[in-house]
Formats: sequence, structure tokens, C-alpha cells
Amino acid sequence: MFNTIFSKGNFMKFTLFVGLLLVTNSCYDDESLNVPVRDTNVELTPLDQYIDENFTQKYNMAIRYRFVDRFVDPDERATPPRVEVVRPMLDFIEEFWIAPYLEIENGEEFFVDHVPVEIVFLGGFIYNEDGTVTLGTADAGARITFTNVNAIDPEDTDWRNLQLQTVYHEFAHTVHQRYKLPTAFETISPTGYTSAGSWFNLPEEEALQRGFVSPYASSSPNEDFAETVAFYLFDTNFIDNVLTDEADCDTPECVSRNEGRERIRQKVNAISEHYEKVTGVNLLKLREAVQSKL
Repeated sequence: MFNTIFSKGNFMKFTLFVGLLLVTNSCYDDESLNVPVRDTNVELTPLDQYIDENFTQKYNMAIRYRFVDRFVDPDERATPPRVEVVRPMLDFIEEFWIAPYLEIENGEEFFVDHVPVEIVFLGGFIYNEDGTVTLGTADAGARITFTNVNAIDPEDTDWRNLQLQTVYHEFAHTVHQRYKLPTAFETISPTGYTSAGSWFNLPEEEALQRGFVSPYASSSPNEDFAETVAFYLFDTNFIDNVLTDEADCDTPECVSRNEGRERIRQKVNAISEHYEKVTGVNLLKLREAVQSKL
């Protein structure tokens, strides 16, 4: 399982990591968490019929919004989504995730062939027993879980970016799972990787100097791949802030940042060539399709 935990991106600062950690316990008393729903004889509603016609039949994608305990681990706690936010969330993923693939060459074939069979909506974040908060998950390419759906607001840049980063990150995992990483991808930042349990101690400045788009990308080559794809697709400032060197560099720190940018450019090029070779999808065209909607 791949987890999107806390501040994986530049738009989510480390202060949010601390803030979520501090409020975790206070959330438990006010929310109905981990309430299993096991009724298998639920009558289909118009919403269910809409899901069946527009997602299940089209893409073989089941949308899970009724809360059942198998969607979170025993040591995790989560909030169910409100029914009234499900249709707006469906509209959101259709516009910002599905539609960009349908608009580019080979995109629809790739999407249908790689899309997870199960999409789960959770109302809030996933609260873990160790005090951490999981923002989104994917399970071996079979499921993607969206969290904080109850707070849906596509006009809120932070909320929108969190959802897009989660889905594009997790969807990118299906590529390296099926086709492996690009050749020698791990050697681009050979000494920069941290570990799954210590990446959050890495400042964003140092992550950039090492050639990573975020601290979380340094946790493993697989996460580096997925993070780079996600940021490339959804971050409107990615080319200006990450791929373009700072001019008039006259400090060691600036030189190190530009060296990191060169490594990221190598990664983007390697990933783009890999995508085109194994899936037929042009990542630049996909980025343009995504950006046109932001």
C-alpha cells in the first residue's frame, strides 16, 4: 500500500504537519469514526444508478462512499463522507482526473487499462494510531482512497491540490508497478534518498538541492517517480519554480538548488520517455490538459 502522509508537497508546509498532529486527538470526540456498515441489501438510489452508468459501466470503476471498516486498517480511524458531497466529488474527479486523459492521444486507452477498480471516498483524513494523519492511499493499483471529501471546495487551492496530488501520485504508481522504473532512474539522485520513516525530517530546501520535488519523494525511488509525475501534472508553477534555474547564482545554496533542478529535469525527461514508450501517453500533453482546467 502506498500512503500519502501529511505534507508531501510544496503547497503543504511543515507547519500543517505539526498542526494536524496536534489536533488529531481532539477530532476523535466529535466525529463518528470507524462505524462499519455491512448491509449488503442496500436499495440502489439515483446516485448509485448514476455511478453505475457513468463510472462502473464506462471504466469498470466502483465508487465506494458507504462507509465500511475494510476501507481502513484496524489501527486507523476515519470519518464517512456525507451523501450530499458524493456527486460533487464525482464531478471533480471526472473533470480534473478522467477528462484530461480522454482529451489526449492514447489517453483513454491508458486510463481504462490502468484505472483502479475501486475508488473510495472518506469524509475526513485517516487518523493513525501513532498520531500521524494519512491524506490519501492506494493499494497495489487496485484502489485509490480520497480523504477530506466532506470539505470539498474546488475553488480552494489547497484542497484541490491535495486531491490532485493524491490521485496523480497514486495513479502514477500503476506505471512503475506494471512496467518498472525508467532505466537507471535510481542513479539520478544516488545519495539523496532518506527512508520511509525519516523523510519528514528533510527540509524542502534540502530536498530540492538533492534533486527531489518534495521531501516525501526522497523516501524511495518508487515514491520519487510518483511524486515527480504528480507535481509535473498538477503544479501550475512547476516549470518556473522547479525546472528553471535561478539566474545570477552567486551563493553555494543557489548553486546547490540549481544542481538539484538539473537532477529533476533528468527525472522528468526519463519519466516522460518511459511513459511514451510503455503507455503511449505524452506527459507534456497530459500536463497541458490538466493545466487548462486549473
